Amino acid sequence: MPHEVTVVVLAAGEGRRLAAGQNKAYIQLAGRPLLSHCLGVFDRTSLIDQIVLVVARGEEARAGELIGDLTTNNLLVYGGAQRRDSALAGVEAADGKIVLIHDSARPFPSSTLIKRVVEGTRAHGACVPVVPMADTIRYRNEEGFLLPEVVVREGLLRMQTPQGFKRELICHCLQADQQAFPDDAGAVLACGVPVWSVSGEAINLKVTVEEDLLVAEAVASQLVRSAD
Repeated sequence: MPHEVTVVVLAAGEGRRLAAGQNKAYIQLAGRPLLSHCLGVFDRTSLIDQIVLVVARGEEARAGELIGDLTTNNLLVYGGAQRRDSALAGVEAADGKIVLIHDSARPFPSSTLIKRVVEGTRAHGACVPVVPMADTIRYRNEEGFLLPEVVVREGLLRMQTPQGFKRELICHCLQADQQAFPDDAGAVLACGVPVWSVSGEAINLKVTVEEDLLVAEAVASQLVRSAD
């Protein structure tokens, strides 16, 4: 029987900016791989019927150990050269009428956030979680000096994942546009389709550089203590 909601977890990236010497999806956070934390959230969320994990070739053994412990229906597929290729591979393998696409570098999506995105996708066809910009934003010149103009931050948003789409819609948009978009909503917007937004969460941080890893370790340790 077809699934209602599939989450595609992207874990095929190299994570060069973190310079960890390995795929950051397998870096330890509070005694568990980073990837294990976000898989656990989706596995425990009743709205999720299927998990498709997208991995790099050669990492299927490590990934298989993690999804082997899941109770949710799961599937392992190989990613491609670019993020778009990996997302498309996951979406094409998904059974769900609704597909959520999530970066494994975000280990702490809450079940409440997942529910908001699923409901927004059901209502509008495409939905992403966003967080308003809070910091002052400026430009600097080539010498490194700040320019006097302040970038107006009203209306500026930081994109998060999981991003939700009707499966046929996101499949068409990823196939139609060969550009490299930083997120999957970009492919949908490029096709002229509106994307709904819901509130993201500060805890849904993305591990990109070493400082992020320190914060993520603290969050993971607190979550472990809270669960005990």
